[in-house]
Amino acid sequence: MGPLRVWRWISETWRPWFGAGVRRRDAGFGTEARSRPQPQASSKSKGPVEDQPFPGLLRTENLGVEELVDVLKAAVVDQKGPLVTLSKPQGLPVTGRPGELTLLSVLPQLSQALGLGHRELQVVRAPGKEASGLVLLSSCPQTASRLQKFFAHSRRSQRPTATYCAITDGIPEPSEGTVSVALKLERVDGIDLAVPVASPSRKDILEGVKKTLSHFHVMATGCGCALVQLQPLTVFPSQLQVHMALQLCPVFGDHTYAARVGTVLGQRFLWPATTTKPQTQVLDEALLKRLRLSPSQVAQMPLHLHLQRLLLPGTRSRDPPSELLAPVPSYFSRTLQCLRLSQK
Repeated sequence: MGPLRVWRWISETWRPWFGAGVRRRDAGFGTEARSRPQPQASSKSKGPVEDQPFPGLLRTENLGVEELVDVLKAAVVDQKGPLVTLSKPQGLPVTGRPGELTLLSVLPQLSQALGLGHRELQVVRAPGKEASGLVLLSSCPQTASRLQKFFAHSRRSQRPTATYCAITDGIPEPSEGTVSVALKLERVDGIDLAVPVASPSRKDILEGVKKTLSHFHVMATGCGCALVQLQPLTVFPSQLQVHMALQLCPVFGDHTYAARVGTVLGQRFLWPATTTKPQTQVLDEALLKRLRLSPSQVAQMPLHLHLQRLLLPGTRSRDPPSELLAPVPSYFSRTLQCLRLSQK
């Protein structure tokens, strides 16, 4: 498939991802979201997107409180009633240690900046630190509680409410399926890592082992890589990254779990999770050339995992769920272009 046909297909199929902001469809809490300017990257480079390895990447660790509030205010793409939706930049933690700059730590200032007065925002739904995408906030405790109950009921009923998109090194086989595995958190060199547990006992479950479940669907392929839609049906730290590594197709920019996937004579296999330490993701020379990256730049590659869609309950109990959509970051779309991903 030629580049022109590829991008025609992408523009038609992934139109919501490359728009100016989040859109709300049939929203129970408001109407179509208005478009707002997206936060800009901290890089001073003004060259074309193609000349920047990770365009639009924001280094939030270099920001102060006021600067981060300004970034988040600019990232707000929908504010209706008590709900505020923003597109979280990759690398921003939602929670953290006391004194650490996080989304949660600046919610009082963000509430003031958005003119909410004494009605302080609270987090209803958000992706993890290394992922980007939709964050749902509420200034009303009753609304937040209603949404949390909706998400919890949907999980129990195994109805996905969150849809992520990811670019993987490798193409999952089969192209659609479910990953089901028990996971536990294990402390390794001061880092909590998700580790698979085979045949967990009742004691394991009581000690924190959790059965996890995700759906995946390959949406496009190219250059030995894939654009994958992921829908978690459980909640566990780094669940989607671990699930893709177990499929021998780690997510681009996964410098934690990609090391568990090894290659010998062109065949991939899994290293033992309990003895494999995190390290910078290794990409082969041909892929680096296609991505126009040097080996040293790979260490700065952000995780290509984006919370693209959220379902919310309708205004009334009989109403169908409404939908929030968020575009992928610029560095994500650059990677799509470099890989010339084509529909499978």
